[in-house]
Amino acid sequence: MRSGRILLAALAAGVLTLAGCGDDGGDPAGSGPGGLTVPKIDELAALGAGEGVVNVVSWAGYVEDGSTDKSVDWVTGFEKETGCQVNNKIAGTSDEMVALMKTGEYDVVSASGDASLRLIYGGDVAPVNTDLLSNYQDVFEGLKNKAWNSVDGVPYGAPHGRGANLLMYRTDTVTPAPTSWSAVFDPASPHKGKITAYDSPIYIADAALYLMKTKPELNIENPYALDDTQFQAAVDLLKQQNELIGEYWSDYTKEVQAFKAGNSVLGTTWQVITNLTKADGAPVEAILPAEGATGWSDTWMVSAKAQHPHCAYLWMNHIISPKANAGVAEWFGEAPANRLSCAETKDPNHCATFHAEDEAYFAQVWYWTTPLARCVDGRTDVTCKDYAAWTQAWTTIKG
Repeated sequence: MRSGRILLAALAAGVLTLAGCGDDGGDPAGSGPGGLTVPKIDELAALGAGEGVVNVVSWAGYVEDGSTDKSVDWVTGFEKETGCQVNNKIAGTSDEMVALMKTGEYDVVSASGDASLRLIYGGDVAPVNTDLLSNYQDVFEGLKNKAWNSVDGVPYGAPHGRGANLLMYRTDTVTPAPTSWSAVFDPASPHKGKITAYDSPIYIADAALYLMKTKPELNIENPYALDDTQFQAAVDLLKQQNELIGEYWSDYTKEVQAFKAGNSVLGTTWQVITNLTKADGAPVEAILPAEGATGWSDTWMVSAKAQHPHCAYLWMNHIISPKANAGVAEWFGEAPANRLSCAETKDPNHCATFHAEDEAYFAQVWYWTTPLARCVDGRTDVTCKDYAAWTQAWTTIKG
């Protein structure tokens, strides 16, 4: 929990808004000819000696060199072993990551699912030759070659970690305990004005997921693949929900404080936020509702213009290695991607708390995936709403 406190301090200082948070625009995925074509970019054929440096874009907490906490360092050893000096640039949003990678000045990025397809279809990242990553074989199969980190079976990165977007509630106020997302969408909710939701266009997927389970006539198969009718239904639901919202959150220090003070009593959260809120004495619990949930999995991706591609591969292989991946997962508050990391965590219960080895649990999670005009559910007879449309709609939803 000490590491969580340090991260919270960084958040309060405005350094960090976590994965995929609060994006307010930027080029949509596939903003070229209908978002239908992935540029042809060759993967690295063979791994050679490092070039002496690797320029990284990451979320805060992912690239720790001991300067935040002397006991938290998975960079120094890597630099000594490989000769690759790590230069890290912390990004505050997925939009910032996309913009930074377009400059060609960075070799590798820890992209969230609401950015990864934008980078792929924009020609900003290259396919990854996973044969050159010895630790890739130990990554959970549930994270490999998925809609947010691959195209047509071609991998575009190394999975890093994952988590679900849960429903948190104050046990002294919300009774009976909720079991469904209906608790945050019911227009007759007794908690009007004290419900909170995630502040990002990608939150539209939460409404779509709820409609997928409760309005089968809409035929939603994937909450990130919405045609005109499906999209409008999700937007309408969120406009209705807006009347119940006390505040939207992206900086999780504010959500912790809101639940502690009782200003928020019900809403979307992450497991790490629940843990920190409980540690501060607030009576809260979090559940994975009956409908399932959206979630996130970050992916290390290499720039199509990488000036130091060999060091980039060495870094990707290192950061998904059992010990380093365990260190990041504990420090950041997430489930590690490497199945061997659970034996390396300082807290023996970390993987159980974050459901790292529970594939049945994560089978209920729809990981953030950038919406494309080319429907990510495989439909070819319709055009889906892309990320630009989601961004525009989010502005109208919030009013």
